[in-house]
Amino acid sequence: MKIVYFGTPQFAADILQHLLNHKIRICAVVTKPDRPKGRSSDLVPTPVKRIAQLQNPPLPVHQPALVSAPEFAEILQAYQADLFVVVAYGEIIKQHVLDMPSKGCINVHASLLPKYRGAAPIQHSIINGENETGITIMYMVRKMDAGDIIKMVKVPIGPNTTYGKLERLLCEAGGKALVEVLDQFEQGSVEHVEQDHSQATFAPKIELEDCEINWSSSAKAIHNLVRGVYPHPGAWCYVNIGGQKKRLKINSTIPLAHQGGPAGTLLPTDNEELIVACGQGALRILELQLEGKKAMLAEELIRGFPKDKKMDFRI
Repeated sequence: MKIVYFGTPQFAADILQHLLNHKIRICAVVTKPDRPKGRSSDLVPTPVKRIAQLQNPPLPVHQPALVSAPEFAEILQAYQADLFVVVAYGEIIKQHVLDMPSKGCINVHASLLPKYRGAAPIQHSIINGENETGITIMYMVRKMDAGDIIKMVKVPIGPNTTYGKLERLLCEAGGKALVEVLDQFEQGSVEHVEQDHSQATFAPKIELEDCEINWSSSAKAIHNLVRGVYPHPGAWCYVNIGGQKKRLKINSTIPLAHQGGPAGTLLPTDNEELIVACGQGALRILELQLEGKKAMLAEELIRGFPKDKKMDFRI
């Protein structure tokens, strides 16, 4: 069976590596173009491209500006692929491309569809306080994440699980599930069920402004936001330090039940703890990062904080 693999970020690269470890034949890889990074603006290959180039011999790599462009369609068609496998490619693929492979086009999606269709299912599942998510492998259709489901695997979400950790768990589950599904295609026995479209919810891309903390929210809701966008882009707020407004990224927290003041008030403690009152409950900050500084534990900030300055989150 001839497979063309579409993917871009590390999540897709790790799943590609899992397929290669299981001796699954990939005849070509399609990934997004190299992008400039850092002050030098040197072009950096995508994680999927790096994996493809490390193979012996290297896998053919294509990086079209638009995957659905007519000139690239001719290149894809020449592979006469049986199946396209798409994992976090980063672009909507048009119908004429989906129609190319004889066995169809399948996608690995990091949610239990039809919940959390869209670009950021992992983050939204944590932000919304879900205790379970998973991997869905489905046929691709013109409508986003709406195709028939081939396989679904559930993955629990712990109360302190972060986006980064959950992504790794889902990547592992997705790789294993995809190997099983590809075996079904080899055997010619692929079963699938239609999604209940009435139950669909959506998970749009997380923008930086979505990560700003509102201290009037409950401590639990803020805790879910912090872990749902860690390590990137990261939850943040403004803090007044000695009369100066600074941006603060918050990496790790613990929600507390007690309330001790208006939302955004820094609560007094008997030890080196940073606790902020919320709309409901309070939040203990464990790790943070002031703008222009490295990440540090909250007690490190407190120990080095000038006694003549005050800190206030009510901005």
